[in-house]
Amino acid sequence: MKTISFEDFESVDIRVGTITKIEDFPEIKNPSYKIWVDFGEELGIKKTSAQITKLYTKEELIWKQILWVVNFPPKQIGKFMSEFLLTWFAMDDGIVLGGTERRVKNGLKLL
Repeated sequence: MKTISFEDFESVDIRVGTITKIEDFPEIKNPSYKIWVDFGEELGIKKTSAQITKLYTKEELIWKQILWVVNFPPKQIGKFMSEFLLTWFAMDDGIVLGGTERRVKNGLKLL
């Protein structure tokens, strides 16, 4: 494991956001969803894509709060622009999302 400074940690902007819209993303090779997330007043609504179809249905994900890294540069995924990165745990049976224990205000920063 690589050790980092506290300043390194502070440079990663991890926020909580609520999934408000989700669609299938059939145009790309690996099964994925297109996801829109509400980050509150400061950041607004942003979108991303994620290969999380193995463990999550669209119905399970809508209105779910997840932790997201919001200060990576946007990345083009097919014809879709991904504006942030979700946090997740790699399991043998798929990806498990990083979330909150309780509902919190959208846009709060992980400290």
